[in-house]
Amino acid sequence: MRTHLPTQIVSRARGVFGAAALAALAGCATGPDIRTDYNRTADFSAYRTFGFVARPGTDRQGYESLTTQYLKTAVQREMTARGYRYTQQSPDLLVNFNARLRQKVVSDPAPMPPPGYMGYYAYRGGMYGPWPGYGFYNDTYVYTEGTLNIDLVDARKNQLVWEGVAQGDASRVDPQDSQPALDAVVTQIFAKYPFRAAP
Repeated sequence: MRTHLPTQIVSRARGVFGAAALAALAGCATGPDIRTDYNRTADFSAYRTFGFVARPGTDRQGYESLTTQYLKTAVQREMTARGYRYTQQSPDLLVNFNARLRQKVVSDPAPMPPPGYMGYYAYRGGMYGPWPGYGFYNDTYVYTEGTLNIDLVDARKNQLVWEGVAQGDASRVDPQDSQPALDAVVTQIFAKYPFRAAP
């Protein structure tokens, strides 16, 4: 899903991570790259309830973004399916979200010409070599890389105990598909969550 563009049009990545751009992570043909990790010393058998941090990293200043709302709905579904009970009154686990966009430029080196190849200049009989920039170009791809983090924090210790990360090309955006695509990303992340709530 990379876009083949000239290097001159590269623009600086913006810090704002909208729901549509984040949703594009799930729209790639190969899907996003999913990674998870957890604190091996944490006692996951002690966790029964969860809530959300007061100001998730996906919020706008002063109000709750659509991205945060969609993520809360999806995460609540996944956590509840694993036996956790939602509460904002002293939960065992707090959920936080962070996301970012970053402009990426990737160059694929051009193949080397065969020995003795003169290309367009061959008719000159080898009197001088061709201009090195003629006939062989690098392919430069410019795309937007999106990263979503879902963090589970031990509320009593204020310590990260599990994180899920989705990373992929967020260049193609269809705002109409934001919520279902975010649902899909969250589902893929939690597919690698190995724990269930304590009985």
